[in-house]
Amino acid sequence: MSNPSTARHTALDALHRALGATMTDFAGWDMPLRYGSERDEHNAVRNGAGLFDLSHMGEITVTGPQAPEALDYALVGHLSALAVGRARYTMICTPDGGILDDLIVYRLDDSVFMIVANASNAQVVLDAVTERVRTQGFDAAVRDDRDAYALIAVQGPESPGILASLTDADLDGLKYYAGLPGTVAGAPALIARTGYTGEDGFELFVAPGHAEPLWQALTAAGAGAGLVPCGLSCRDTLRLEAGMPLYGHELTASTTPYDAGLGRVVRLGKPGDFVGREALAAAAERAAASPPRKLVGLVAEGRRVPRAGYPVIAEADGTVIGEVTSGAPSPTLGRPIAMAYVDAAQAEPGTAGVAVDIRGSHEPYAVVALPFYQRKR
Repeated sequence: MSNPSTARHTALDALHRALGATMTDFAGWDMPLRYGSERDEHNAVRNGAGLFDLSHMGEITVTGPQAPEALDYALVGHLSALAVGRARYTMICTPDGGILDDLIVYRLDDSVFMIVANASNAQVVLDAVTERVRTQGFDAAVRDDRDAYALIAVQGPESPGILASLTDADLDGLKYYAGLPGTVAGAPALIARTGYTGEDGFELFVAPGHAEPLWQALTAAGAGAGLVPCGLSCRDTLRLEAGMPLYGHELTASTTPYDAGLGRVVRLGKPGDFVGREALAAAAERAAASPPRKLVGLVAEGRRVPRAGYPVIAEADGTVIGEVTSGAPSPTLGRPIAMAYVDAAQAEPGTAGVAVDIRGSHEPYAVVALPFYQRKR
């Protein structure tokens, strides 16, 4: 559990404790794991709405006349082609193609971009982008804005109505993976239609001093719509059901975007060079020819839950054919589920004879396509 004397605290820390949250250390931050039942929190997001504190995420601002070209070089995406007001899921890779982090980048103005990095990798991303901009001499500045923002997410099918009651921003016109400046419950905010739950929802970037009043306003506005505060535990089961990768599990410095089935984020055809281009071009060729392993979904026939690192085996002879990267009980499916890298020959949905070795017991699992759950649009 968390050590309050050494962990960092978000602007909502006192509020979480007043709500009785179970706190835990996450990437050096003291964060709410759950407030009550993680299953109830999960189901609230699927059927109503959930409220999350994501202030541990790392915001990095890149500005200047050559900010677009700098990001094209530093990241694998074609960020100079991103329209103002839109966001893009992308990655930053090593020269040999390994993933340093997966990111969301917002274009706030012609020459202003905000990168949102995972909490565990924020410093790594900041250092890497800063170094890449410096060594190439781009006319751009990289700024650490982690202390400038609190980040609150409201997720779930009721979230548009809840947020609409607190803002006059054009939420109906706000597309998925887009953001616009506005005022929410009197607080200036960047309102982004993004999330990590598989549901419709919004992420609100505000000054830390506005975080607690905004949380309270959202709580009051959502009282009749089933909104509840939600912790990291249900965030993990929600993203797992939605087939969304987690850094350190599905994504690592030893995997490329192509290994993870996310080669679509790499823009090999964009103008100019970028870090990792040669290695990623080779990875694209390997993936197109005969990838050794693929990321798949697994659904249990029984009740035993797989965890990261458990071997995936062929039931016939016990041969190890892969490894679980994430696993948990699925409240929506009512069964344990997992994501795993498995040998390509056993990766097709419906493949028979696959099991997970759970502490010496070979538990049968069905291979399925990802995601496990997809919101009806």
